[in-house]
Amino acid sequence: MSKRLVFMLAIASAILLVACGQEAEYETIQIEEVAEKQDAGYIVLDVREPSEFDQGHIPGAQNKPLTSIQTGDFDGLQKDIKYVVICQSGNRSQQASDLMLKEGYEFVNVAQGMSSWEAAIEK
Repeated sequence: MSKRLVFMLAIASAILLVACGQEAEYETIQIEEVAEKQDAGYIVLDVREPSEFDQGHIPGAQNKPLTSIQTGDFDGLQKDIKYVVICQSGNRSQQASDLMLKEGYEFVNVAQGMSSWEAAIEK
């Protein structure tokens, strides 16, 4: 093989490795770390539907359903505030986190959700 062909194959391989190996560009925390983040000034952003939120949520949490975020509705969210994004099980918070990342918000995602929350709740 010519040196040029080997070089081109090496470049292509490197690009593929980087593209396939990319992970989420945000931090994901465990449910036990939420209170610590709140103490550090983060606001809990609960992305469940309002009816779920009304059944019980982390004290001080703000509700912004994933369904709103998916339509591009970020009203009420501020880019100079850090958020802890949570849902019921971790799936919707991950989806919301992916969208918030694209819009430039600062946040951490919670791996679990309210189904794992054992501390006090507000209604």
